[in-house]
Amino acid sequence: MAHPKRKISKTRRDKRRTHYKATVPQIAKDPTTGEAHVYHRAHWHEGKLYYRGQVLIDNTEEVQA
Repeated sequence: MAHPKRKISKTRRDKRRTHYKATVPQIAKDPTTGEAHVYHRAHWHEGKLYYRGQVLIDNTEEVQA
């Protein structure tokens, strides 16, 4: 089984981990409702599911039997 020949220093280890950063999600404003939401994601507003200013699902409509 393979194992390292030399100990990897803390500096070298930390240099490799510099790209593991938490990023703040980008916030967008819906043009129709003015609601703030995560970019490229659909969001609910007053019983309707919006994406890019258009209604995808409308839960406010009553289903007639």
